Amino acid sequence: MGNSIFEPEFLKRLERLALNMEKLTAAGSGGLRKSRAKGNSVEFSDFREYAYGDDLRRVDWNAYGRFEKLYVKLFMEEREAMVNIFLDCSKSIDFGTPKKSVLGIQLAAAIGFLALNNMDRLCINLLKKDTMVSSNVLGGRGQFDICAAFLDNIQFEGTTNMDKAIKLKKFGGRGLSLVISDFFTQGPLEDFMKYLLYYRQDIVLLHVLSPDELNPQLQGQLRLKDSETGEMVDVDLTPSIYDKYQQTLNNFKSSLKEMAKKYGGAYVTISSNDSLEKILFEDMITTQIIK
Repeated sequence: MGNSIFEPEFLKRLERLALNMEKLTAAGSGGLRKSRAKGNSVEFSDFREYAYGDDLRRVDWNAYGRFEKLYVKLFMEEREAMVNIFLDCSKSIDFGTPKKSVLGIQLAAAIGFLALNNMDRLCINLLKKDTMVSSNVLGGRGQFDICAAFLDNIQFEGTTNMDKAIKLKKFGGRGLSLVISDFFTQGPLEDFMKYLLYYRQDIVLLHVLSPDELNPQLQGQLRLKDSETGEMVDVDLTPSIYDKYQQTLNNFKSSLKEMAKKYGGAYVTISSNDSLEKILFEDMITTQIIK
């Protein structure tokens, strides 16, 4: 995948954006960026281990002499946030025209680029069944290729129990957790949000649905197959059934939005037909997830 996933002009536009970390306070275990300024403050804050792409001028050679490892000095205005992206890899995500899975991967890559470009630490977490596969913790724009490679060749299959999978994550301190999913999942949705809040995460729910799910064009007597379980269901899609479907879908989206608000988070509904430009430069700016 690498940088080739995005056109150079699009990357230049992305460079002007940043994840909105203003509401993350510096309390607790530290590592939260206070501003986008880089290196202007002379007030020392912390160390972290060197990562490929970091400025060698920031290396503390005294620490290297003691520990034989490279460490980078962080100053108060550079304190980094920890950004976790959770990508649902269930079979239902691999549905739609265009597929939700394609947009989900592109969205994870774009958010990952924003985090790395703005000196935040990044971890990508793939949710599969009731387990989770996580990347290494990445830092610095030079590691975007590693982020992109981790998102290559993902298999979307089976069901996902997001509650069990996300609760496998061990957090080292405050941070930002973004969940990309259609939220057609086993297990209670609110429990994993309580878990994220307990570990002092700012929560963002990115609800990806296909045009066929948002506005079905089917009608008449049909036999539908569940893409995850293979279960067959006979339905007669009359206008009244269609109206009930739309009401149920609207209630589902509203409940997710209210749940996110309850736990101090943000929620965005996304169509897999939406462009990345619309999502990043309109929807996520409007909801103040990106600035």
